[in-house]
Amino acid sequence: MRVLQLITSTRSFFEQQVEALESQGVDCTVVSVPAEYSPDSPRTVRDYLRYYPEVLAEGLDSYDLVHANYGLTVPFALAQPTRPLVLTLWGTDIMGEYGWLRRLSRVGARAADETVLPSRAMASHLGQNYTHLPFGVDTDRFRPVDRDEARKRIGWDTDETVALFPYEKSRDEKDYPRARAVVEAADADVTLRTVSNVPYEEMPYYMNASDALLVTSRRESGPMVVKEAAACGLPVVSTDVGFVRDEFGDAPGVAVGTTNDELAAELDRTVADVDSLGDRERRRSVSPDVSVDLMGERLASLYECVAQGAA
Repeated sequence: MRVLQLITSTRSFFEQQVEALESQGVDCTVVSVPAEYSPDSPRTVRDYLRYYPEVLAEGLDSYDLVHANYGLTVPFALAQPTRPLVLTLWGTDIMGEYGWLRRLSRVGARAADETVLPSRAMASHLGQNYTHLPFGVDTDRFRPVDRDEARKRIGWDTDETVALFPYEKSRDEKDYPRARAVVEAADADVTLRTVSNVPYEEMPYYMNASDALLVTSRRESGPMVVKEAAACGLPVVSTDVGFVRDEFGDAPGVAVGTTNDELAAELDRTVADVDSLGDRERRRSVSPDVSVDLMGERLASLYECVAQGAA
């Protein structure tokens, strides 16, 4: 099977998705919007106008279907009327602050042959049938590593108790000021460390070097960092966003709070539990059904159903 993958810009979970699909025998061609994206230098209208002929130039008849990834790719996916369409929404497209993008995403979902949501938390924003297919985690990469070994690798002081904030401070929806307030309200002596713009393959070491992951986001479709932390055995303290409560509400090592006081209390309890382990044993609390390989199998099967239904 040959699939044309449309994206605005790549993400680590998307790259893993393509690798998993290709291991299932799905031949993927990825076409992304021209020009590099950064928050400080967003793409222009001209960049998107250049995207349309690039999509059409791919020789659509040679593909079995088109997979549009993220709501911004919807117009370009719908502009080709010949191939069946799978649409995966990533979260900020259907749950974000831009009303026009939310509407565009819903239009694409109604027109698509199949709509995929990686989180059930997104469903109330969609208002129609969908297939729930969580993004997978590379559990070979995200795995428990000795804490002191991880800290030596990244150059952290081995005596600190660290709460990891895994985002850029400037990202408003991640709410770094609240993370700082939670740490300040905690009774435990905890250092808040942020990490951003590091190679993806190094993230497991930052997680294993930490004592807790602190998520204070206002909104999320995931967040994927919770699954990755759980795969590393890193305890998580999080606001009630995305799939955290639904998928991890009863899992050991994942605590959900609503107020700053609740989050601070959970952080205190979490780091106390970590200290009580003595050897800083890492306990995985991630289900095996979130593996990248299983995600690839499920998505390849979905492709087959869509292609056969359109035949």
